[in-house]
Amino acid sequence: MLELIRNLLHNLYNVQGLIQWGGTLLVCAIVFAETGLFVGFFLPGDSLLVTAGVFSAAGALKIGSLSLLVTLCAIAGDQVGYWIGRQAGQALYRRPDSAFFKRRHLERAHEFYEKYGGKTVILARFMPIVRTFCPPVAGAAQMRYSRYLAFDIVGGVCWGAGLVLGGYFVGKAVPNISQRIHWVIAVVVFLSFLPAMIGAIRSRSRRISKPDAVPLGPSTQA
Repeated sequence: MLELIRNLLHNLYNVQGLIQWGGTLLVCAIVFAETGLFVGFFLPGDSLLVTAGVFSAAGALKIGSLSLLVTLCAIAGDQVGYWIGRQAGQALYRRPDSAFFKRRHLERAHEFYEKYGGKTVILARFMPIVRTFCPPVAGAAQMRYSRYLAFDIVGGVCWGAGLVLGGYFVGKAVPNISQRIHWVIAVVVFLSFLPAMIGAIRSRSRRISKPDAVPLGPSTQA
């Protein structure tokens, strides 16, 4: 069983192999699942899109159709997540943990949403895990749909088309970059988690710098 899970995860995170095997269709399916289904929070997102863009520069995929379809699937996935949250409401927060659902991820997305408001819909696109759970949080919070949709379209274009085109231009600018794609993936993964790392460091620094309250004892009372 463990060997089966290990092989599954290896294949899922072998983004180069996924693209070569499934092409644009599989890339779009993964993007939709990651943004629209709770089971997609562990799927590769940023690294997959940048790698697909690099392979487009080499002629393996068509950049026009790839960037358009990825953007549409990212937006469509978020719409599904939003309406799941809208219909389920607070019941999502009472749902027990399972292999494919972790309540702490939902709570993390809620904290992010509370901190940044409507901008979260755009910012969460670039945050692994958060982007999966942000749409249902927005729906459960009864965010006005027209406002949500506007932010979501902007976020979908910036994230979907933006990362694909970024990978495409890197592939055009750097000769034979596809032969060193593992370095590109490593950099993208690091940058994806960098905001979360910075936030954790800042939160820890604030806790350390804030002095603990010292209760008054009998000898210090007036």
